[in-house]
Amino acid sequence: MRQIILDTETTGIDPREGHRLIEIGAVEMVNRRLTGRTYHQFINPEREIEEEAISVHGITNERVAGEPLFAEIADEFWAFIEGGELVIHNAPFDVGFIDHELTMLNASRGEPRLGPVAEHCRILDTLQLARDKHPGQRNNLDALCKRYEIDNGHRVLHGALLDAEILAEVYLAMTGGQTALLLDASMNAEGGRKAGIQHRPVSIAAGQLRVSTPSDQELAAHRKKLASIREAAGECLWDGVKGIVH
Repeated sequence: MRQIILDTETTGIDPREGHRLIEIGAVEMVNRRLTGRTYHQFINPEREIEEEAISVHGITNERVAGEPLFAEIADEFWAFIEGGELVIHNAPFDVGFIDHELTMLNASRGEPRLGPVAEHCRILDTLQLARDKHPGQRNNLDALCKRYEIDNGHRVLHGALLDAEILAEVYLAMTGGQTALLLDASMNAEGGRKAGIQHRPVSIAAGQLRVSTPSDQELAAHRKKLASIREAAGECLWDGVKGIVH
């Protein structure tokens, strides 16, 4: 399954009042593993950014004045998301802004080339998912990071790409606790390791690989973990363990 974890920043809170996108950030995940492919773009909204919005994301009018218009980046952005499942925290907000931009773009082009998003992408709202799992609790991104012990200390202001990366971890934790599958996040788009990430290759000579059978206690712990994944995600792809490789 191809999923796009996505976030946006805007000039204000309501596109019906003329507010526009100013930043889009997205990361690609395939079969619950980050691929290293990302999309990130600042956008010139052709209008002033409200002071209240600036206090949230820190993006000023001067910062986006020289950035491309949405019309200039729309095709590349659409190619990145089309056909995937969009994973968004408070999806109606972000999708509403994207659809608003696409509607204006199609009108200027004189043809409905792109959008609406829901007709071309599945949409998963992690805010609604969190509310279903944790009713009556705070379920914003910061609260979920604290609940699932995800480090977001580097998140002082909102930023679309940073928030998308954090949301990817939160989503994995909420749907099975399989954050270890973020291993591919250490890879860049060219398949190499990102700077600062340490790894040591392991060399095992032929005939030296030892396989041992798990103990009853280990099997019980394994079954308990599978049950928790199934309860959280509604399904589980791992049915058992035949051996543990050392």
